[in-house]
Amino acid sequence: MTWEDRPLRPTPQRVVALDGPAGSGKSTVARLVAARLGWRFVDTGATYRAVTLAVLRSGVALTDVDGIARVATGARVELATDPDQGAVRLDGIDVSREIRERDVTDAVSAVSAVPEVRRHLLVLQREALGQDGAVAEGRDISTVVAPDAAVKVYLDARPEVRARRRAGEVASVDERQVAVDLARRDGLDARTNPLSASEGAVHVDTSDLSLEQVVDAIVGLARQAGMAP
Repeated sequence: MTWEDRPLRPTPQRVVALDGPAGSGKSTVARLVAARLGWRFVDTGATYRAVTLAVLRSGVALTDVDGIARVATGARVELATDPDQGAVRLDGIDVSREIRERDVTDAVSAVSAVPEVRRHLLVLQREALGQDGAVAEGRDISTVVAPDAAVKVYLDARPEVRARRRAGEVASVDERQVAVDLARRDGLDARTNPLSASEGAVHVDTSDLSLEQVVDAIVGLARQAGMAP
């Protein structure tokens, strides 16, 4: 039995699932859509980053699969779902800033590739969705975390646009280096957690759209699905 097959609580239907590569705008869009709808915001990537930080702090090697699983399953990760005050806590401490640092970014693909880590966090992620409405973003929301989501969206953008956006998030970062890092991250993730649009997902290329246009489009999809006034 694989981690995907293990029994978990039923997946809520009242979910907007946003998948896509880094730099496509998922986090910002998901947060704004959740605020517009008055729903929960679930950043699944933050949970992987939190356990990655725990692994780095423990000193366990990134090649030690059993060690990574032990640290990850022993870490207490709490994910705030308020779109206006989102935070991630690791063992009771807010680590929202630390999990965005370069060392975590470089290591998160290796940690998230461990099946036991993914299974453990899948339970947390589904619990965070709740039952009253959630907008969740990540790489496998519509395929694994919430396969029965009423609205599925695959956000994408041209590589140079993704790099420019990611560089703009961090001061004094060279856009060309960001492009290289994104390509490397895409390659690592593709081997462990292939990214693809699920059946029924609406593909939205955000390259030439304003943030407001993207948010409006997704809120419109929620309305078409009968989940929003």
